[in-house]
Order: sequence, then C-alpha cells, then structure tokens
Amino acid sequence: MNENQQIIYMQARLVRLASEEWNIPIKAVASIFTEFKVFQFIRECFGIFHIEGDYAVFEDITGYLNNKGAVFDAGVN
Repeated sequence: MNENQQIIYMQARLVRLASEEWNIPIKAVASIFTEFKVFQFIRECFGIFHIEGDYAVFEDITGYLNNKGAVFDAGVN
C-alpha cells in the first residue's frame, strides 16, 4: 500500500471511530471533518500519526476540533 492509500485508510478508520465515540452518524462526522479540514490535518500530520494508534490520533483530532471551536456533540467537547 502506498502512502496515499495509507492516509485514506487512516482517514476512513478515524471517521468510523469518531462516529462510534461521539455516537453520531458517519455522514455527520464526514461533514465535520470536511468543514474543519480534519482530512487535510490528517494528511499533513501523517508522518507522526502513522506511528501512533488510532485512539491517540483521535485525541489529537478532538483537541484540534476543540481549538477550532467545533461543536460536534455537547457530550464530548
């Protein structure tokens, strides 16, 4: 698998993880990730993210979204 495929695979895993953790539909997570450029954030940080587990990356994404002022679920911000 080349690096671009690995990035896409990571993005898909993290969308699914966010959906499960936040208890919101995948489509809603994808909208949030698009609006706040999370997919780009994952791509830009892949060099370090690929050595971390999905939950560690998810925590980084949650922090990133909080810093951007995202409101994605009142129970997780």
